[in-house]
Amino acid sequence: MSLLAVRELSAFYGAFQALFGVSLDVAEGALVAVIGANGAGKTTLLRTLAGAGPRSRGTVLFAGKPVAGLPAEALVSQGVVLVPEGRKIFPSLSVEENLQVGAHRRRPGPWTLERIHRLFPILRDRRRELGINLSGGEQQMLAIGRGLMANPRLLLVDEISLGLAPLIVRRLYEVLMTIRAEGTTLVVVEQDVSQVLAVAQRVYCLRKGVVSLDGVPADLGRAQIAAAYFGT
Repeated sequence: MSLLAVRELSAFYGAFQALFGVSLDVAEGALVAVIGANGAGKTTLLRTLAGAGPRSRGTVLFAGKPVAGLPAEALVSQGVVLVPEGRKIFPSLSVEENLQVGAHRRRPGPWTLERIHRLFPILRDRRRELGINLSGGEQQMLAIGRGLMANPRLLLVDEISLGLAPLIVRRLYEVLMTIRAEGTTLVVVEQDVSQVLAVAQRVYCLRKGVVSLDGVPADLGRAQIAAAYFGT
């Protein structure tokens, strides 16, 4: 059974429809990539799955239970956590306080403040500084660490590499592999296709709010992915 099963999910911002009957499956313990151009609906999909999105209809099952329409706080308590696009660091809080916010509805599990510090030593070294004063890469580490503090079963990561140097991106992907090895399932939205396909067990491409391609990365050719991505 899939940890996450989505069937015919549509999402609406007022009269504007952003997703059109999206269906996908995420196996427990997998890293699933969601790719697509700007405006394809990737962020809307993750926000909707996390209970922070627009009005929607369709079926979303998490661990076999229907969760569509539940608010974000209820989903966090069940183990679904979003690392948002743009990091959304609380500017008035220190690094450590930002991490502690993530523990507000924490579940039992391996991720503690000490474990986050081992994963990201820079967050321990700068724990008393304002989170907003960190570099972009450090803020992304903080956003991931904040999400992990809830001990998620499913971590939704939106645009992990946006605006970051290649060296930092490689480090963040190493971290994702560590998180997966610890037993957390991941859905990663990404525009850096080569990076995410190298580590994903399955990929879904969105174009104009519709799934234009899904499959195992090793079975998909570059031309096939480009056609799904750009509609050529």
